[in-house]
Amino acid sequence: MTVLLFHSPDDPVELWVGALRENLPDVEIRVSPETGDPAEVDYALVWKPPTGMLAGLPNLKAIFSLAAGIDHILADAERPADLPIVRMADPYLRAMMTEYAVYAVLHYHRDMGDYRIDQANEVWDRRWPLYTPETVVGILGIGAIGADCAAAFRALGFDVHGWSRTPKRLDGVTCHHGPDGLGEMLRQTRYLVCVLPLTEATHGIIGKETLAQLPAGAIVVNIGRGGHVVDDDLLAALDGGHLGGAFLDVFNDEPLPGGHPYWRHPKVMITPHVAGELVPRSCAKAVAANLRRHLAGEPMQNVVDLGRGY
Repeated sequence: MTVLLFHSPDDPVELWVGALRENLPDVEIRVSPETGDPAEVDYALVWKPPTGMLAGLPNLKAIFSLAAGIDHILADAERPADLPIVRMADPYLRAMMTEYAVYAVLHYHRDMGDYRIDQANEVWDRRWPLYTPETVVGILGIGAIGADCAAAFRALGFDVHGWSRTPKRLDGVTCHHGPDGLGEMLRQTRYLVCVLPLTEATHGIIGKETLAQLPAGAIVVNIGRGGHVVDDDLLAALDGGHLGGAFLDVFNDEPLPGGHPYWRHPKVMITPHVAGELVPRSCAKAVAANLRRHLAGEPMQNVVDLGRGY
């Protein structure tokens, strides 16, 4: 029988096992650390696998990521380098990420943080909002999630721009690419939304140089990975008055350490990496479909190009 090993220190094991067994009734589901005979394991579905765990499965055929990103897998220096890695791509996950991005932008676009402060101080003070059709939302990363975000912002009437490493086209979106294109987009962007994968090329992309190119008062929303942001540079831009705020769901160190400046910064909103939660009864279907493809000798979807890192 085909064996799938599940490992995660954070996800609801019972929900995942139930959903996987429902969608893969002919596959034996094992949960780490109850691996059984490691030589019997064919596939691994993992989040933050400990170093050496994957290397200890001699007949492993593919690694499935319990996340849209794969940096938690690449962190294992002993990972078998020849095995395909499949990132999580689920329509419901994309929908949640888009909801979060829209909420974060509207929080600032309609001055909700200021109104909350006014309420606490019993102040009745109206504010005049920006004109939406002339307000640019710039999206860093216009893959599947970024494209969904772009469509949602377009539907709300924003002027939507998107940036990618290589040229792309999206209906109704002004697309930019490469180093020059990044600068073109940044100079127009009021709300910068990052949904990039974390690679060597994108690590630290939201740093001093990038932030300086944004207009005064711009807002940064990061739902990609914490490594996209240079914390000291972002804090300097906030404290110096160049940025109007930051809405952050991901961080360089998670959980966010106690005493970190983000916790109490008046211009920063934080959430504990919840922008896109993996709902087992939805995501298990995507895992099952890909596993069946592999068993049938068909190409799997969403296999990572390790040369690009996503």
